[in-house]
This record gives sequence, structure tokens and C-alpha cells, in this order.
Amino acid sequence: MNFRIGLLGRIIIAIVLAVALGTVVPEWFVGTFATFNSLFGSFLTFVVPLIIIAFIAPGIAKLGKGSGKMLGIATLVAYTSTVFAGLLAFFTASSILPKLLKGKQLGGLEDPSGALVSGFFELEMPPPFDIMTALLLAFVFGIGMASIGSRTMLSFFDEFNLIIERVIKFIIIPLLPIHIFGMFLNMTYGGQVAKVLSVFAVVFVLILILHIVMLFIQYSAAGAFSKKNPLRLLKTMLPAYFTALGTQSSAATIPVTVQQARKTGASARVTDFSVPLFATIHLSGSTITIVTCSIGVMILNSYTISMSAFLPFILMLGVMMIAAPGVPGGAVMTALGLLATMLHFDEAMVTLMIALYMAQDSFGTATNVTGDGALAVIVDTFTKEKSTASGEDSH
Repeated sequence: MNFRIGLLGRIIIAIVLAVALGTVVPEWFVGTFATFNSLFGSFLTFVVPLIIIAFIAPGIAKLGKGSGKMLGIATLVAYTSTVFAGLLAFFTASSILPKLLKGKQLGGLEDPSGALVSGFFELEMPPPFDIMTALLLAFVFGIGMASIGSRTMLSFFDEFNLIIERVIKFIIIPLLPIHIFGMFLNMTYGGQVAKVLSVFAVVFVLILILHIVMLFIQYSAAGAFSKKNPLRLLKTMLPAYFTALGTQSSAATIPVTVQQARKTGASARVTDFSVPLFATIHLSGSTITIVTCSIGVMILNSYTISMSAFLPFILMLGVMMIAAPGVPGGAVMTALGLLATMLHFDEAMVTLMIALYMAQDSFGTATNVTGDGALAVIVDTFTKEKSTASGEDSH
């Protein structure tokens, strides 16, 4: 009997082992895996822009004349989901947190990343270009190939896509559980999560509940559009959720997200195009976290919570998230400028935001990438409907 543990099983085992060993192993043991994580993280940083171009460019080109519409639909769906998530977080947090945090005061917290063990050495692997440049290049090449009906360049990008898929299949996927183990081992050893959660427990629990609610809303919508069982769709995407818990990166989880999104029944051409795109522009989980955390910090500092202040903030946050790098903490670092200019956060409040966000960053990222699967199903449904309508019109 050939018994083989699947990716999800390996990820769960890695997390359980890391939490169990994190409090008993010596520092050199943690440092060894921290070194591996540093190297693997650098390699992911190098590969991610290549993944984006390899998947999005040929994906747009193969959509043909509909590529522009597909890009517009995908972008609109992602922005709508992100803004809805922000509004959901605002109305819930502004109603509940003032009561739960009444009379509570928080002491100063430092950036929790300082508690982590560093690797023995670092090896820089600078990417050929940043993520936004990769997106723009993918759009330019993809739409350009579609508009001129290019076969030569499309053949090149198809082979480029196969090369990157091999890198994903034989290097990234097999090493992901080890990377996740190292990440959770380090966090457990450093006591990072426990220290922050002891102060922010109420806000943290509310964020997790909102993440779950948002996922159910997204998959209910996906199920309604596609006429599929939303719970079954959500179950299919769970490997992407658990992978993101460890990687803390939407971009780094792209290979697993694409793999699982295809299993939902969405067409390969849509998933290969939309998932890498959503990994960069759709951050509903991170938006929920940022809005909820900011409300909690404002309440604790006796700031007034108002819709007039938060609506422009949420609308701008949806745009700013497009530029958020797909690395741990990328979303909150992108949002710091808005927090200071639109919500008038001072340095102490920004420190609280970073501390709370970093403590649960993996859960927000997991919500982001899992929601990508629902959005891919929705976009796929719209594409099929438009294709059917066009076919009927031609007869």
C-alpha cells in the first residue's frame, strides 16, 4: 500500500511540529531553519515577478479580444471585494470595540519582529524587477499579443510558462512545508505571537471572525454566480489558506492558489490569469485587519471614530493595496502613509498598528488568497456568460 501525505497534510504537520518544538529547542536549531527561510524567501522574491509575467501575459493573450474586458472585470471585482471588506470591518468594529475595550489601556509595544531569531547568513537574490513592473509588463505584453494576434511571442511565453511551472512543481511546492515549519518555529521560540496577543486579544478575535465572515460572503457569492456548492468551493481552497499561514505572502502562495482554483472548476485560462493578478490587487483580509486594528488603536487613544473619516480612507486603501508588496507586513507598510495623513496617527499609534498587524499577518494573507479562489470563480462565470452571449448573437 502506497500511502502519501498530501500538501495540506504536510503543512498541518509542519505547523503542529513547529509549535510543539518551538519552546524546547536550542537557539542554534531555530537559527538553522531561519537561515533556510532567509534563503528560500530570497528565492521566492526573485521568482515571484517571473511567476506574474509567466502566468498573466499568456493568459491575457489567449483571451484574445476579450482581454481588456477580462482585465476590467477582474480589477472591478477585486476592488469591490476589498472595499466591501473595509466597510464590513468598519461597521462591525466601530459598533463592538468601544464596548469591549472600555476602560482598557495599553502600554507601549515594540515591533515584534525583533523577537525573532536571525539566520546565520543572508544571500541577496534581487528580482529582475519589482512586482508592479512585472504586472505592467504582463499587461503590455499580454494585451499587445492579443491585439496583433502574435504567435511567435505567444509561443515564447508559453514555453516560459512551462519553465516557471517546473520551478514551482519541483522546487517551491516541495520546500514550502519546510519553510512554513521554520516560520512557525521561529515565532513560537521568540514568543512573538503570545506577547502581542496578550494585549490585543479582543481585537485579534474580532479580526479572525470577520475574516471567516468575509470568506463565507465571497464563496456564497461565488456559489450563487456559478450555481455550485459554496462550502465545497471553500473546502477546495483550504490548502491555499494553510500555505499562506506559513508563507505570509499572497505572491509566494500563487502556485498553490492556482492549483486549487483550477480544482474548483474554474477554467485554466481564467485562473492562470486572475489568480496572480488577485494576489497583488485583492487584499480583503489585510484590509479587514488594517481597518479593525486602526479603530482599536484610535479607541484606545480616545480618538473619535467617524464614517466621514473612514470612508475616504477605505476607498484609498483599496487603491493603495494594489501597490502593496506580496511579502510579510507589506500591506500595513503600504498603509502607514494613509494612517498618518488621513487618520492622523502619531508614531506611538503607528507602532501599535505594526505590532498587532504583524502578529496576525499570516491570517490576513490566508484570507486574501483564499478569497482569490472565490473571485476567480466569479470572473470565470462572467466570462462564460459573455462567451455564450456572443455565440448566440453570432447565429
